[in-house]
Amino acid sequence: MNDHTANILIVDDLPENLLALNALIREDGRNIVHASRGEDALDLLLEHEFALAILDVQMPGMNGFELAELMRGTEKTRHIPIVFVTAAGKESNYAFKGYETGAVDFLYKPLDMEAVKSKVNVFVELHDQRSETRRQVQALEQSRQEQEVLLQKLQATQRELQEAICMRDDFMSMVAHELRTPLNTLFLDAQLRKMQLDRGREDIFDATYLQAMVARDKRQIEAMMRLIDDMMDVARIHSNRLSIRTGEVELSALLARVVGTLSHQAAAAGSSITLHASELFTGLWDEFRIEQVVINLLTNALRYGNGKPVDVRMTAVPDGVQIDVRDQGRGISEEDQQRVFGQFERAATDQGDATGGLGLGLYITRQLVEAHGGTIRVESKLGEGSVFTVWLPLQPPANATVA
Repeated sequence: MNDHTANILIVDDLPENLLALNALIREDGRNIVHASRGEDALDLLLEHEFALAILDVQMPGMNGFELAELMRGTEKTRHIPIVFVTAAGKESNYAFKGYETGAVDFLYKPLDMEAVKSKVNVFVELHDQRSETRRQVQALEQSRQEQEVLLQKLQATQRELQEAICMRDDFMSMVAHELRTPLNTLFLDAQLRKMQLDRGREDIFDATYLQAMVARDKRQIEAMMRLIDDMMDVARIHSNRLSIRTGEVELSALLARVVGTLSHQAAAAGSSITLHASELFTGLWDEFRIEQVVINLLTNALRYGNGKPVDVRMTAVPDGVQIDVRDQGRGISEEDQQRVFGQFERAATDQGDATGGLGLGLYITRQLVEAHGGTIRVESKLGEGSVFTVWLPLQPPANATVA
């Protein structure tokens, strides 16, 4: 039995009657099922789907009427059309009782073959139509569900696009704001110099003035270059083109170099950086990128450290090395700790205003650390400062790239 055939049940206790009806109504696309007892027929009816049940009225044990009553009382079988067949005369009034039990027709023996064929054809066609309708309804429901899923995906995509547009607009606004500050400073300095030259005041451009002027210009240009470098790194990360180039790196020397480079920035912030890295430690890393990681962490520590000292500590650990950057600033809330490594995320001040920068430093830092096969985490309490901890293996995985 399968969904592509019309199952017809014949119930009769006489084998010759079963064979005769079978031969009469058998056609392609039909599956004729026999039962010689009402109990067996009920088991078949509960197990399979039938287009029609042809029941003999007079059977030992459960007769046809009793079987019909059970069928009409069961949800699975109550819709199956029932045709009664009997050899009793019409005067026995069986037909009335048969229709009372829910029969759709009543046939007397000897059977009219053409009438039997015609009636069976009608019920099989009705069954096929119901089955087709059911399949169409199921197909429509499946299509509706698929459309609902697609609509949800489209709505989610639309929300993502709207968020991306808002993020792009916010990002462009941040870029414009962050670039405007050093550009304005350079522009005003240039205007001031031009004004002095127009007034014939070349005498003020002595060695001291020129050194201060070059230092100011250098700081503003470096600030713009850092912003541009961050944007380029993010673009490379998104396109999976930011690879690392490894070589032997002595980490304590690298840390000392970075701390020395940032000492002036620390002094300007009213802070200081103390390095704890007495032993030599060499590994296979991308020196430029590891330096970038340390610079980002130290710059953040100075920016949020409230002018208090910053400590950098290198420690040898199993299978690698650990770098801790500790500040004594305002700290990071637990909620913010979950997002500080995301793109365009910047910590907020007590007044709710974000500090300067594009919010890309920690995002890039995490990508670079993970590209080396390492990890980065933060521990912090509000008002007690933060500790950023980087673990690096002795060498990164083969063919390491930023995903």
